[in-house]
Amino acid sequence: MNKRGSRFRRLLGVVIIAAAAYWIVFYVLPNRAHIDPDWKSLEKPVFVKGELTGYSAAGTGDGLLLPLPLLQKYVDSAIRYEEASKSVILSTDKDLLYMQEDSTSASLNNEPIQLRLAPEEKDGLTYLPAGTLEELYGFEIEEDTSTGAVLLMTAGESVPLGTVKGEEGGRTKALRSEATIHAPIIADMAPGTIVRIWNADNKDWLYVQMSSGYTGYVKAGDITADGQKTVEQKVSEPSRAERSWKGKPVNMFWEAVYERKPNPANFGELPGINVVSPTWFRIVDVKGNVRSQADSAYVQWAHKQGMEVWGLLSNSFEADLTTQALSSYEKRMTTIVQMLEYADLYDLDGINIDFENVYTKDGENVTQFMRELKPMAQAKNLIVSIDVTPKSNSEMWSLFLDRKALGSVADFLIVMAYDEHWASSPTAGSVASLPWVERSISRIIDEDKVPAEKLILGVPLYTRIWTETTEKGETKVSSKAVGMSAVQGILSEKKLTPKFDNDSGQNYVEYKEDGALHKIWIEDKVSLKSRVELAKSFGLGGVASWTRSFGTVEAWEALQEISK
Repeated sequence: MNKRGSRFRRLLGVVIIAAAAYWIVFYVLPNRAHIDPDWKSLEKPVFVKGELTGYSAAGTGDGLLLPLPLLQKYVDSAIRYEEASKSVILSTDKDLLYMQEDSTSASLNNEPIQLRLAPEEKDGLTYLPAGTLEELYGFEIEEDTSTGAVLLMTAGESVPLGTVKGEEGGRTKALRSEATIHAPIIADMAPGTIVRIWNADNKDWLYVQMSSGYTGYVKAGDITADGQKTVEQKVSEPSRAERSWKGKPVNMFWEAVYERKPNPANFGELPGINVVSPTWFRIVDVKGNVRSQADSAYVQWAHKQGMEVWGLLSNSFEADLTTQALSSYEKRMTTIVQMLEYADLYDLDGINIDFENVYTKDGENVTQFMRELKPMAQAKNLIVSIDVTPKSNSEMWSLFLDRKALGSVADFLIVMAYDEHWASSPTAGSVASLPWVERSISRIIDEDKVPAEKLILGVPLYTRIWTETTEKGETKVSSKAVGMSAVQGILSEKKLTPKFDNDSGQNYVEYKEDGALHKIWIEDKVSLKSRVELAKSFGLGGVASWTRSFGTVEAWEALQEISK
């Protein structure tokens, strides 16, 4: 029994000693094992914010190429690739760069240039020359020749720096795979090593990256803070919109131009108007050619009145034509170049885009057209605006518009806040009730994050006379659009007294004639004053009225309040 007890005690002692040793090794002593990072076998891995992106660069030094998907994800999601021409289109506020695979011939703002390095296709991916893009976007690349790691920081990005503590030649500090001394070591960092500190949320450990690309955790006490690394943001000159219109509300009207030229001598007084937008230009064929009805005399008249002229370009409201005309860079550039030539010829101050009746699938091409137009127009000191509808489920009139993207490109988005009840509406109602207008503006600001000062409220100077008849017990509705003076004529002729309708925020009148009921939600100084107050309450960039010929002196006087 004694012998068995002695053996048991010795065995128990061995177990205790082994357990103690295990506890010391794994819970007290730091782990000295070394491992390679997961990406060690990868060629030219790219890092952003200290994280492996999953993409790899190609080439090296001045010949470095970056994959297009990487650039679209981390630098500019709007970089456009067109498969048919194997081309890449990159745009900023002031630059439009066009490149094609396997060609050093390119264009910058439609002027030919030669690239030092051509874009290439490798294993199904398009790669772009890093040097060219660094200059365009202002990002910064750091390449480590020993590991192949490529570190990318975007323009305006900043990261704290730190230095590994210790005397030169002294003891190294461990960079570990996890925030614990028991995690294996990824690298031994010599004193004086500079690291980027990507995360300092853990008070005891820092998540850092070496210039070699190696990332991991180091004890906070082993690092001395050593300033910041910042990639300078390119400082762009203020746009003409910022110089001319910041703090100054736009008060615009569209000039609907049909067969005859409008004669300004017949316009009368237009107090407060500071922009006119005549509907002079339209895309007329699938190649993107533009037809003009512009009138130099009209421009000269407007300039003498202190008004800017923003010539309107439409897509002729033809969906199939739009599909073709916006389908390629070449066709879009045909339209843009012709519009800029017309702007020079007629001394225009801006271009107003009015693309309507567009397939949802072509919405991206509409946005791309604006991206390509903006830098070209800005170079000529032109204001660029685009007309958008309130948000709805209408494919051809609303869903194709990416208001968020357009708001980041255009100087102004003009919200055509009318046709709540349209010409063929199955029910009679206001063209633009005040609650509906308010909701329309709120949605674009709240949902699409368009700055209020970039929005211009489109207001109607027309209404509809609705006619309701009953046939076989069924009510049939029809309408006719009329201007403000026509409504005043009806009220006077028929001796009608309007009543204020709280639901629409407008004056309303109805009357019977020839067995039919007629309803009118009236546009007058009451409704226009409310629209101006609404625009001012949101801090919008101004108002734009459709169309001058529907207006009266009463309208211009009410709209003039936008500047007060």
